[in-house]
Amino acid sequence: MEHKITAGTIARTIVLLLALVNQCLSMAGIQVIPIADEDINTLVTTLWTVCASLAAWWKNNSFTRAALDGDALMRQEKGA
Repeated sequence: MEHKITAGTIARTIVLLLALVNQCLSMAGIQVIPIADEDINTLVTTLWTVCASLAAWWKNNSFTRAALDGDALMRQEKGA
């Protein structure tokens, strides 16, 4: 049985990576979001990072063969 990483896992991981890159650039003083007030920029990027982190890892993100096999077994046991 072939198991593949889901599109949702990939999308959540990409959003998380983008948020982390944006946060690092913001911490380095490079303003990615064009807002004049630096405090607002920091708040926005921090909120974006927190939200992306929560969304990215809220669900079970299976990358390894063992985890994908475990997901398949779980779905089979649940009858899904």
